[in-house]
Amino acid sequence: MASLMCVDIDLNSDAEDGEGVSQENNSKLNAMDVINKEVNDAKAKGCDNVRWLELEELDIDDDMLLSLDLSAKFPDLLALSLCGNKLGSAEIVVQEVTKFKNLRALWLNNNPVLKNCDSHMEDAILQRCSRLEIYNSHFTSNFGEWALGFCGGVYDKDNLGCVNQGDFQLQNVTSLDLSNRCIHALVNKAFSPVELLSLSHLNIRGNPLEQNSVHELLEVLMGFPCLQSLEVDIPGSLGSSAIEIVESLPNLTLLNGVDASKILETGKNVIDSILQPRLPEWAANEPLADRVLNAMWLYIMTYRLADEEKIDETSVWYVMDELGSALRHSDEPNFRVAPFLFMPEGKLESAVSYSILWPIRDVHNGDECTRDFLYGIGEDKQRSARLTAYFHTPQSYFIQEYEKFYQKLQLKNIASLPMKSSSTRRLYCSDGRPLCVYTDIPQVEEFLTRPEFVITNEPKDADIIWTSLQVDDEMKKATGITDQQYVNQFPFEACLVMKHHLADTVQKAYGSPKWLQPTYNLETHLSPLIGDYSIRKRDGMNNLWILKPWNMARTIDTTVTDNLSAIIRLMETGPKICQKYIEHPALFQGKKFDLRYIVLVRSMKPLEIFIADTFWVRLANNQYTLDKHSLFEYETHFTVMNYRGRLNHKNTPDFVREFEQEHQVKWLDIHERVKGMIRSVYEAAALVHPEMHSPTSRAMYGVDVMLDSSFQPKLLEVTYCPDCTRACKYDTVSISGEGEIIRGQDFFNYVFGCLFLDETAHVSPL
Repeated sequence: MASLMCVDIDLNSDAEDGEGVSQENNSKLNAMDVINKEVNDAKAKGCDNVRWLELEELDIDDDMLLSLDLSAKFPDLLALSLCGNKLGSAEIVVQEVTKFKNLRALWLNNNPVLKNCDSHMEDAILQRCSRLEIYNSHFTSNFGEWALGFCGGVYDKDNLGCVNQGDFQLQNVTSLDLSNRCIHALVNKAFSPVELLSLSHLNIRGNPLEQNSVHELLEVLMGFPCLQSLEVDIPGSLGSSAIEIVESLPNLTLLNGVDASKILETGKNVIDSILQPRLPEWAANEPLADRVLNAMWLYIMTYRLADEEKIDETSVWYVMDELGSALRHSDEPNFRVAPFLFMPEGKLESAVSYSILWPIRDVHNGDECTRDFLYGIGEDKQRSARLTAYFHTPQSYFIQEYEKFYQKLQLKNIASLPMKSSSTRRLYCSDGRPLCVYTDIPQVEEFLTRPEFVITNEPKDADIIWTSLQVDDEMKKATGITDQQYVNQFPFEACLVMKHHLADTVQKAYGSPKWLQPTYNLETHLSPLIGDYSIRKRDGMNNLWILKPWNMARTIDTTVTDNLSAIIRLMETGPKICQKYIEHPALFQGKKFDLRYIVLVRSMKPLEIFIADTFWVRLANNQYTLDKHSLFEYETHFTVMNYRGRLNHKNTPDFVREFEQEHQVKWLDIHERVKGMIRSVYEAAALVHPEMHSPTSRAMYGVDVMLDSSFQPKLLEVTYCPDCTRACKYDTVSISGEGEIIRGQDFFNYVFGCLFLDETAHVSPL
């Protein structure tokens, strides 16, 4: 695998033999040899003066530069390169190079002086060399015909051009590469349709161009009669829309190498045909297995097997062989690849997997075989953003998308709902009989023992429907349930219990509250996520993220990673949210934990919610660490052990007492912050989704909370019809009350008492 992914190379093995290097250095000409050779070459060509001098990598230091006295030997020098030497004194460099009054280009790249000095050296050189147009490969503000001619291949060592006046050679330039020249203002007399009459291809990538407006640049580009191909950053100096650029420059046939008509046809705003591929990166001391795990996201493929017995299938990730893995991406591929399972015995156990490769267009001898890495995924599914998994896409665009997303969140801040008196009333039957409850939940059937309630097996006969299934129109029709019966669900409660809707609900109400980690729905907000990731990487911040499926429980298909390619590729196994990982959680005896609270909702309008005095802690099994190997350890980073790993139950009062002692905090202070956060969550739902209100709905939800290292609550998720096995199994002591014992077997008695009998035993109103 390491060989296939090209990460099996020993980075320390490429050191050259020391003796060989020494011999090579000894064979190089010294500075005086180069100068004498240049003088002789000039004389052989019939020239009296050397006007282009390259003294590169000759170990020239400050003293040697002084002793060479270049200005006396070459007073008419136009271009001087001192790249790769040992110049360290800004004062000496300025003193010597500013003696050349006609200098048009100066290269000091890769000299120590550039690291040791500030902008004063550059300012001094530019001030005294008034004709300088190129400084260290960048254009100066004084650039003109000579700099443009140099980039256009007109002026070089053998053709220096006319020093004092234009010679109109720019009119023959058809292709001009001005990329990464640090140009701040492009529009001037030299860069004009008059001077560059034949220009057909222009590359202005990597330049700030902030001194020219988009309108100014487009206006001057429209004047070039032959301009057909343009390369520019998008977003960038010409705006953020490829479509607008093409529409503004109707003569363009290619923008960033893409046919202009296809840009308009596909509706792509961001396009780039020369994206650089992401290559595997690793450190010299990184174990081989880690290299493979980090690089595999550039190679692996996935499929999912449907199974009638399993709803939550595990996705299969696989790597094609050397041929399949070598196929490169193309937006217009000539081949397709798909997984194929051959089951000779008709059973999955006998399956043998293959990758089938077939042509989808004519292929000729010598053609490269390519495939579309994102087959079937168009811009409506964020194709351009998803290419970031494989290529270095324009960071500036995604950072801009993040900034717009973040600014939009900052504008949200809905005021809290006023506290109102209860509007719900105790349920009772007019004939005095108990309330009939239909349920498919074993704990309710076993532990709801109050005489006010009786269990029935017929949904149509029940006053209360308490079920783990969704009570929709289809179920009502099949079971005879009516709108007059009470159900343990609220309309559109998906705005809380589905993770992407929960984030959307909170963000619409409050923007980005401190108790909700930065959260992105990958199906709709991949671009701002990439921007957020890019900013964090640029600023050296923690970049660990957790991916959660929209609507799966028990941490199925949940991943913790800091690999951007992994984040994007994991979208392929189903819709997910991506949330900033809480890298510094509060720990209990060195282990990660979260808290499950039970919230009872009587009404959404007005908002009547209660928090049960019974809550419990869920502990990870391993000591918490951010070591990269640990990210694959379920029992280190996850806390739900009911279904995986070994469950270590911790009695809530014992946990609270020991936690207070370990961290020297008061739990009641934390508890109040948690209560405030939970009320805010339901206020957001009531405000953003008033359609949740229903007079015949009463419901119980599980709210999962984590504390950060400052003991501030963070919302994890809201669960419909939570598993309350632990609440029924263990007796506990009220933490916020008078310390009375709460019997586990009475849990559903007080839940139903609160929701249907207007009682408040062992619950607290929020």
